[in-house]
Amino acid sequence: MSEKRNVPELRFPEFLDTWSEKKLGNITTKVGSGKTPRGGEQIYTSDGIPFIRSQNVLDSRLVLDGVCIPTKVHEEMAGSKVLPRDILLNITGGSIGRSCVTPEDFKEGNVNQHVCIIRLKKDSPSFLQSIMSSYRGQKLIFQGQTGSGREGLNFESIKSFKITLPSLPEQQKIAEFLTAVDKRIELLQAKKEKLEAYKKGVMQQIFSQKLRFKADDGSDFPGWEERKAKKIFESVSNKNHSGDLPILSASQKLGMVPRDENGIKIQATEKSVLSYKIVEKGNFVISLRSFQGGIDYSSYNGICSPAYTILRSIINIDEHFYKFYFKKEGFIERLSKTVVGIRDGKQITFSAFGDLKIPYPTISEQNKISQFLTSLDSSIETLEKQINQTQTWKKGLLQKMFV
Repeated sequence: MSEKRNVPELRFPEFLDTWSEKKLGNITTKVGSGKTPRGGEQIYTSDGIPFIRSQNVLDSRLVLDGVCIPTKVHEEMAGSKVLPRDILLNITGGSIGRSCVTPEDFKEGNVNQHVCIIRLKKDSPSFLQSIMSSYRGQKLIFQGQTGSGREGLNFESIKSFKITLPSLPEQQKIAEFLTAVDKRIELLQAKKEKLEAYKKGVMQQIFSQKLRFKADDGSDFPGWEERKAKKIFESVSNKNHSGDLPILSASQKLGMVPRDENGIKIQATEKSVLSYKIVEKGNFVISLRSFQGGIDYSSYNGICSPAYTILRSIINIDEHFYKFYFKKEGFIERLSKTVVGIRDGKQITFSAFGDLKIPYPTISEQNKISQFLTSLDSSIETLEKQINQTQTWKKGLLQKMFV
């Protein structure tokens, strides 16, 4: 029987040497974290030394938020100084296992007790961080957690991680390649964020009528009417179904979607489902969270909780115009002021919604606006798909490029 060689499934062809297994503690000069400075958040400043917490350590990215500590406090916490090319690993809470490498042009920083500094003797930090982001690395982190709820990593556990490493040149080659993939993802994310910010700004301009569209013949559209919402929509409560329609739930980002797609696993009895209301494609829904996220549009036919209010237009409208308008911050703020009840009993009645005045441009202008904003959404969705595809591709690479 031939001996199994310690080599990855996917490899650059110029490298042939076998990889060797080492304990993390044997290849590091530091494994440790910091603490919350005396005085807590009260001593935070907007300038000084960057103070890194777990929320700043994202997947392969360090995102600073301007929180700093005075130089004097930093020197008092000299044992947890962060230097260029340090690996930062979240070791507690819901973000446990997230990691990144500080850039080469990073000067100095400090960390609290939720972030561990891993400083290597000579190996590539970017290579090791990629291992930690891979399935194998995350498995090590999961197995190394301590406590009754397995909610934290201690330093001895981290030092005991067994990592299989190639030569330094091969580490650097792999790290350069994966860094290029990360830069591609970051570029796509930046484009998406920029387009989302543009959409938000242009929506404010459109719905305040500072930005107007022209008719097809180049003429100006007339001024917008304002009507009470009850003159445009009615409340419907149709329960004439046998319970075989898909159950929908409200998602602030996606509108009304099938409950399973929204990550909700609530089991409803057959009897209770019969009390659910029918939602038709093109309806709007006031949910129990509409005071936070606006009114949701449904692209599906289905049923939903009887606690929801279903809205159906009673005059000719472009549904997508109102889909965007009902997610506008200014409208949500007005809607939130109509809430009755407290805590989990908060709700918005149709009567309260119906008395709100909302715009009613001509149908032609509604169409122009909805088409423009829908095209922006399509571009954002395309970028989101490209990001997800690239992240999935990278995940597959990480499975094959490490031992």
